[in-house]
Amino acid sequence: MALERFKRCEELFGDEEFAKIQKAKIIILGVGGVGSYVLDCLYRSGISDITIVDYDHYDITNQNRQIGSEALGELKTTRLKELYPNIRTITQKIDIAWVESFDFSPYALIIDACDTTKVKIELAKKEYKKLIMSVGSAKRFDASKIEVASIWKTHGDALASKIRTELKKAKFDRNFTVVFSGEAARCKEKGSFVGVTGSFGLMICSEAIKKILANK
Repeated sequence: MALERFKRCEELFGDEEFAKIQKAKIIILGVGGVGSYVLDCLYRSGISDITIVDYDHYDITNQNRQIGSEALGELKTTRLKELYPNIRTITQKIDIAWVESFDFSPYALIIDACDTTKVKIELAKKEYKKLIMSVGSAKRFDASKIEVASIWKTHGDALASKIRTELKKAKFDRNFTVVFSGEAARCKEKGSFVGVTGSFGLMICSEAIKKILANK
């Protein structure tokens, strides 16, 4: 029997499927406006083995969209460990060297919610089979435009287009899951709205649960 806090999840999924969800091992790269909501959703859904990777401190501009951002100046990993005590944390800059050297083999799924294009491309090349990637959640406010597709079927997003172009140059043609928005960008700067960034995170969480349950 699940802990009482997860009773509603267990009732939804049933004993066998909920047991699969609880046993899943997931890593989230980047816990900002998208990644923090992925974390919250997975944690509330009963997944007990979650690792987060980030190296940023909260600043006041994070407070419109990031869980934990009231703790100004604090490391995101430190604050989120306080809010979600059972998670594992890695305080680390997510760069190409780290992606190349890190052992992702223990994880069932890798959630890419980081911001660096070159890192996202390297991660896709290395771990496409386990990957759910977030692109283009900023500069938009219509959550109904969020979609899930193969990287090759994304549209309306400059970051996804850049990733596709670079992967083609590298002669990489494998599929991996991307959460994106087809809504046209509403501004040129770093404008953001939690109704979209948070919805990206929840959509990624839903996709993660579906992949866990589909895995035989």
